[in-house]
This record gives sequence, structure tokens and C-alpha cells, in this order.
Amino acid sequence: MRGVRYWLLKSEPDVFSFADLTRVGREPWNGVRNYQARNFLREMSVGDLALFYHSNTKAPGVAGVARVIRAAYPDDLQFDGASPYFDPRSSRDEPRWSMVDVAPVRPLARLVTLDELRALPQLADFALVRRGNRLSVLPVTPAQMEAVLRAGGLSLEALVGEPV
Repeated sequence: MRGVRYWLLKSEPDVFSFADLTRVGREPWNGVRNYQARNFLREMSVGDLALFYHSNTKAPGVAGVARVIRAAYPDDLQFDGASPYFDPRSSRDEPRWSMVDVAPVRPLARLVTLDELRALPQLADFALVRRGNRLSVLPVTPAQMEAVLRAGGLSLEALVGEPV
């Protein structure tokens, strides 16, 4: 049995924000159409934690922490001809795309902006802070997770015991 792993999930806040996740309580993380990001989704397990990152906004940054509450399963949007995420090459017998379900754990005390993330020495090799990285799902090391949480007023210890 493996321990908890850490991830970063990007969403545009005008499309779906951490506040939206908190309001609805549970959401499928669907519509991912990059194979590397899809593979990261497929590596996730129930109980894993994810930094919820607001992208494509005036002040991009980490807004909160979510938990994976359902492991990867076929993304239903790939089969919906009316969806912008429809994939005519995908079939129910051999789906190409996956999603996970996530739930909110806790908001950060404040948004940790991309500029602040770039300034953290623990994130020097983190894919998010490198120019040109467009992946919407990224793995996060324990040290990177702790650095971001501390910058946002939390710690991993504070999240222990939060409901799954």
C-alpha cells in the first residue's frame, strides 16, 4: 500500500474555482485532453491531496487543497457529441480519457501567487514555475507541497485527520 501522493490541479477560476468546489462539495476533474496530464490522473488514488491552482487570471496562484475521492475512471465528456471535450476516436470499450473526483479539504489562508511560488527555493525544479509548462495536472513532491502550504498559512500536519 502506498502513501498519500500530492498533485496540482489547474482550473480557470471564472470556469470553476476553489470556491465553486467548496460550494458543490464534490466534482469530477474532467475535460483533461493532454496525454501526460491524463496519465497523472490515472496515477491518482483516493486520499491523495491536490493543490487547487487558479490559472489564466490576473493573479494566478494556489487557492486551496482538494482531496481525490474517486480514482480514475472514464471521462464521460469524451462520449458526448455536444461537448467541446468530445473525442470521436474514443469508445466506451476503449476510452482514451480519464477523470477523478475531488472534494475540497481547506482553502489556503490567502492565495499564493505564481510570483511567490517562483520565489520559493523549494520549487526551483517544479514544472509549474518553468516557462511554457501548460499541463493542467502535475505531480508535487512532499517538500514542494509543504512549501506551498506554509506560504499559504497551512501545513501538512494541519491536514492530517481531515475527512476523506
